[in-house]
Amino acid sequence: MSAQHFFDFAAQAGITKHLGGLEATDELIQKCQITKGTKILDVGCGVGQTATYIASKIGANVTGIDINPNMIQRSKERAKKEGVTNLTTFKEADAQELPFPDNTYDAVITESVTAFPHDKQKAVNEYARVTKPGGYIGLNESTWLKTPPPNETVQWVSQEVGATVKPLTREEWIRLLENADLIIMSERTSEIEIKKETKGIINRYGYKGIFMSLIRALKMYISNSSYRKLVTKVQKQGITPENIQEYFGYGIYIAQKPKTNSRLIKLDEQI
Repeated sequence: MSAQHFFDFAAQAGITKHLGGLEATDELIQKCQITKGTKILDVGCGVGQTATYIASKIGANVTGIDINPNMIQRSKERAKKEGVTNLTTFKEADAQELPFPDNTYDAVITESVTAFPHDKQKAVNEYARVTKPGGYIGLNESTWLKTPPPNETVQWVSQEVGATVKPLTREEWIRLLENADLIIMSERTSEIEIKKETKGIINRYGYKGIFMSLIRALKMYISNSSYRKLVTKVQKQGITPENIQEYFGYGIYIAQKPKTNSRLIKLDEQI
């Protein structure tokens, strides 16, 4: 099952998974200083839940991009339903080649996204490029808390988080940001708790949203043989490995793009 097919199915079901739930999203909002009127880029927006949440709760202007056109369609539908089409824009694009000018956004955020691109450094460099000087990059990304045992744990993470994903360690995530000439403002890692993550999905989408997603998933199961194969595969690999919380979690990484003036001051000081 390819990553493309996995996300096609997720888009049809109308639900995507972000580790840490709404609490993690709220932390990104707070630490990236997202307020009313700020200009935000949500990379890998999925079905648009975070983009519409920020628009409706904060009143920020949010552009969501996703490489999957079906996700973009779902995002537009959600924005219309939530009444925030005036504050949101959605566009098909690759995180590794963002179609925006330099210094466009006050903040760039991602949730369970940057673990997927082949060239993660290129993606992070793009986040930095389109962020205004003094702006923020906030990542909520799957993280190895320590080196996992081979096979079982790695396979479980791939099917649990979605398709082909490569989590990094805390040090590797920080290195990506620093290599993009960003200043680390804060970082933390957290274990995952299955019950808490399930509750987080319910809080994010609501019981009605979960119910409608289950109905759409059932229809896909009946009509689509490829989806039935995916479900069968997940069922076979779905037993949570022992002590998974020791190895796999997520991290919140906040970095700031240096202000141009501060760089000039440093150059003057050196001269």
